[in-house]
Amino acid sequence: MSIRVLHFADLHVGMENYGKIDPQTGISSRIRDFLDRLDEVIGYALDHDADLVIFAGDAFKTRDPDPTQQREFAKRIKALADKIPLFMLVGNHDVPGMAAKATSIDIFRTLDVPNVMVGRSSGSQIVETKSGPVFLGWRSFPVRNRLIAQDDLRGASVEQLDRALAEFVVSELRDLARQASEQPLATPRILAGHFSVGGATYGSERSVMLGRDLVVAKSRLTDPVWDYVALGHIHKHQNLTTPTPTLPRSEEHRTGEGDSDSPSPVAESDGGRGWGMGVVPPVVYSGSLERIDFGEEVEDKGFCWINLERGRTTWEFVKVNARPFVTIKVDGREEADPTSAVIAKIQNRNLKGAIVRVSVKLKEAQATSLREREIEKALREAEVNNIAAIGKEVERETRAQLGGASPEQLTPAQLVERYFLAKGRAPDEAAMYVRAAESLFGGE
Repeated sequence: MSIRVLHFADLHVGMENYGKIDPQTGISSRIRDFLDRLDEVIGYALDHDADLVIFAGDAFKTRDPDPTQQREFAKRIKALADKIPLFMLVGNHDVPGMAAKATSIDIFRTLDVPNVMVGRSSGSQIVETKSGPVFLGWRSFPVRNRLIAQDDLRGASVEQLDRALAEFVVSELRDLARQASEQPLATPRILAGHFSVGGATYGSERSVMLGRDLVVAKSRLTDPVWDYVALGHIHKHQNLTTPTPTLPRSEEHRTGEGDSDSPSPVAESDGGRGWGMGVVPPVVYSGSLERIDFGEEVEDKGFCWINLERGRTTWEFVKVNARPFVTIKVDGREEADPTSAVIAKIQNRNLKGAIVRVSVKLKEAQATSLREREIEKALREAEVNNIAAIGKEVERETRAQLGGASPEQLTPAQLVERYFLAKGRAPDEAAMYVRAAESLFGGE
């Protein structure tokens, strides 16, 4: 019998990029987006009768979330844990700079909230679910300052601390694998981690990353003793082990479909089967639940649904309705009315609820003719959520005519020649004007 597990990560409640404050609640519309995605996760877990939920780190944007954000997060966690066991791992956005301080999710452990387990540092335990036991091992975000207190590392350089931390984490992962290997043969095993893995493709987490990043070799996670490795920290969903045939998927929401300005993702996310006995397990970043910025415009967002069984684990990626980010690009250089061209493109797109930016290519002579208020009006009529920017990419004609050189680098004769060539005159005619100009220059 398989055990149903939901794996998600990188919630980042507190992100307010491109948001507006709701005057009724005082909460940013973008914070509401992130909470809505958490509601989707919880709803799916309850509707599909999950046996266990694993949150692989980064509950909040900052290490010191405000009380309102804590309240909104806590009441959702309580609603989930009332029905399903929940494991929460400490991520880099959750851990304070000082070792003695509490993390942003320690309160759940301090209050001993039923059905909630909090993973700090490294550890393991048997989790009893209604469908059977699961061996769960974990490694939270590795923090260097925990090593500074050791006598042999006091005064060590950053490079020495990096090496010591890497060796320490590898030793912990090796020990967790040993513990997993000692479990009863039929007991499925999951490893949860919040760190970067070699070979992973980074997303927009680079723009919000806190602290120096330790990269763990993928080979440290692909031990066949594991049936599934649930990762957080990198926002782009990806399977780091060899993909196998995917499970069937239902029709899912996409953003940016049908227009080359903001393309849909080029490929489905890898899902599939992880055998766990003699073959590497799936090593999976579930990815973040909500888009942070336009760097994640074409990325699907969601979580992983796992049918966990020793040696026969399957999983799939489930998309959530993340806020669409859309870029509208218009080349108006050959348009008689660039503004009308932009508005026409807006009217041909489904932009309802999207955060939108507009980029228009213009000739220098057109730069002042773009009617931005009309474009803003068209966007509001399209019911966008937020207008991020209306940008103009102006082609500086003078520089183009000079072939990249500055006027100061050219002689008067060269300037005259390039002027007439830019006006479309034949080379012979341009040369004639140069000779005439040189006679004037010589007479000065």
